[in-house]
Amino acid sequence: MSQAKFVTGNLFRHVTVMSLTSSVGLMAIFAVDFVDMIFISMLGKEELAAAVGYAGAILFFTTSFNIGVAIAAGALVARGLGAGDKSEARQKASNALAWGTVFCGVFAVAVWSGLDTLVALIGAKGATKDLAVHYLAIIVPTLPLLLMGMAGGAILRAHGDARRAMTCTIVAGVVNAVLDPILIFGLDLELTGAALASAASRVALAVFALWPIFKFHGGLSLPKLPDLTADLPPIAAIAFPAILTQLATPVGQAFVTRSMAEYGEEAVAGMAVVARMTPLAFATIFALSGAVGPIVGQNYGAGAYGRVRTTLRDALLFTALVVTFAALVLFVLRAPIAALFNASGLSLTLIYLFCGPLALAFFFNGMLFVSNAFFNNLGRPFYSTWMNWGRHTLGTIPFVILGGWLYGAPGVLIGQAAGGVLFGIGAVLLVRLVIKDVETGKGEAAAPGIFQRQARQVILFFNRR
Repeated sequence: MSQAKFVTGNLFRHVTVMSLTSSVGLMAIFAVDFVDMIFISMLGKEELAAAVGYAGAILFFTTSFNIGVAIAAGALVARGLGAGDKSEARQKASNALAWGTVFCGVFAVAVWSGLDTLVALIGAKGATKDLAVHYLAIIVPTLPLLLMGMAGGAILRAHGDARRAMTCTIVAGVVNAVLDPILIFGLDLELTGAALASAASRVALAVFALWPIFKFHGGLSLPKLPDLTADLPPIAAIAFPAILTQLATPVGQAFVTRSMAEYGEEAVAGMAVVARMTPLAFATIFALSGAVGPIVGQNYGAGAYGRVRTTLRDALLFTALVVTFAALVLFVLRAPIAALFNASGLSLTLIYLFCGPLALAFFFNGMLFVSNAFFNNLGRPFYSTWMNWGRHTLGTIPFVILGGWLYGAPGVLIGQAAGGVLFGIGAVLLVRLVIKDVETGKGEAAAPGIFQRQARQVILFFNRR
């Protein structure tokens, strides 16, 4: 097993290396999603592009479960390594994967059974709804494989092995990219081909994420019932609020999708392009939360609170630099991007809007991502839950309604971005208070303690029954 590597050395360098290597892997996945949209657009069927847009909102929802488990696995492994307990780190990694796979399987069955209802809830109708359901019915059963891949990558990053965590996502992206044109065009499977390619990439992600753990980091221990039972409270104490935190984003996005659906399939198709461009353009910012987490976790485990504070400063500086650069690139390339999708009318307007001033507003989303990483790794995971739900309810719904009323479809995107400003700033201010409390001993392990007390109360209740 690896030694803790983030308790020494330049923190800005650690943030930069971890974020950039993580983002390369994410970009491989996001780039394939982006290419998927290009291929689907080349088919010349607007309902297919709209179906992918609706399906994307549901996939965002399902992926949120896996992100929560990955956050828990990474945080617990990083803490164990920071404290110098390699055996503890291995046990937590193994049991987090075991519990995550079981619960993810149940979750996948529940989602698959209700696809028709879920797609209808976000505004899809008629043939477009049927296409979206068909696309999702192929991908959703692979959720447990996606969990293994994402949690495996988080464990690798907790060890500081960003290169191999990056490699597994790149391999998955390459598999998808190779199969896409073969299945979509070569075998004339269209939307079905895109779904099958995505499913195959999840298989590759799981294999290439777990293999380095066994080869380079001491492997995983065979889960035992007593250890599984003992580790469920600390795992759930992070995973449960992290899952709730992540679910806020697709709920907010579903509301935005439904609001955009009022302006027709052209608007939804344009929004689908924006939704695919956002993670591709800002992959480094999306990766920042997972990249910063191990740095915070190891230094927290080592009691190096000064380095924890410096990590916050350096992560925000890195976010500002990346967002400025990405926004400039989007602005310069806005015309070629629109031409790739043969965009016109509302689709063109939305793409140009995103590639303009709205891209700069993503800095405030980055502030929230960084803050959530701190909350999850400093024993306050429910803080990230509150902030994310606030951002995607109070910080989305009224702003989107007002923006749509004032400016129509463009106002929906403007409103969505505006709400992020308030919650991004508020989250960073709250992180500063949390660091101070944890350093003075007021907040150490607060959330796990609360969860464990609640769990004991539930067990005692059923024992009395």
